[in-house]
Amino acid sequence: MSDSRSGKIAVVTGASSGIGAVYADRLAARGYDLVLVARRADRLQALASKLSAEHGRHVEVLGADLTNEADLARVEQLLATNPAVEVLINNAGLARLANFSEASYEDTQAQIALNIVALTRLTHAVLPAFKQRNEGVIVNVASVLGIHAWSASSVYSGTKGFVVNFTRGLQEELADTDIRVQLLLPASTATEIWDNSGIPLAALNQDSVMSTENLVDAALSGFDQGEKITWPSVADASLWDTYDAARAKLFAATQTGKPAPRYKLS
Repeated sequence: MSDSRSGKIAVVTGASSGIGAVYADRLAARGYDLVLVARRADRLQALASKLSAEHGRHVEVLGADLTNEADLARVEQLLATNPAVEVLINNAGLARLANFSEASYEDTQAQIALNIVALTRLTHAVLPAFKQRNEGVIVNVASVLGIHAWSASSVYSGTKGFVVNFTRGLQEELADTDIRVQLLLPASTATEIWDNSGIPLAALNQDSVMSTENLVDAALSGFDQGEKITWPSVADASLWDTYDAARAKLFAATQTGKPAPRYKLS
């Protein structure tokens, strides 16, 4: 995502506010034309006008609810057929934080539809052209709750855990190409996702909440440094290295083909 990408397009989902809106601004500043995707077309249009005026880039608005089949298909079509698309920011997401036994099926299904299904299908749509050109960027926005779960986050953590593992597998698949895939794991961030989550932003320890500007700038800095996995709020990068090494060691320990000795089978 270097500067001076004249004629190249970055597609940002969930772009009407928060992380997506900041990504749109930063990518326009880096020289990309934009396609902004979100449900609230009026807010997208206001953002598009602002970014066009400030950065002189062409900004297209695509009002779409990515949990709606017809809307999702329209975005897939754009990604699959426009050869100028070079960057996909899979940012759109939904959180409904409540105990699973008390949550509605509709809330559960909506999180799965947006956080898993839409992200997967949009990635699937854009990859053939990226592979044909051997060039492209995909940023998948997960969450620190992708590796941790609270009683109120079982579904949300499950969906973000999918994003973590899906992205890591995709990185492995594309390791010998020039297609870059970044996994972004924000902690608490000051976005509108909290408004309808069940836990208001005001209820959080404000010292633990990062601004969207700092979050995106850290993510882009990590990308520029070649990071595949970016933890914007983690100062000690060795913590991830230790965690990942332990994960790999645990996986290796599963490959024995026989029950562990502690399971005394007759």
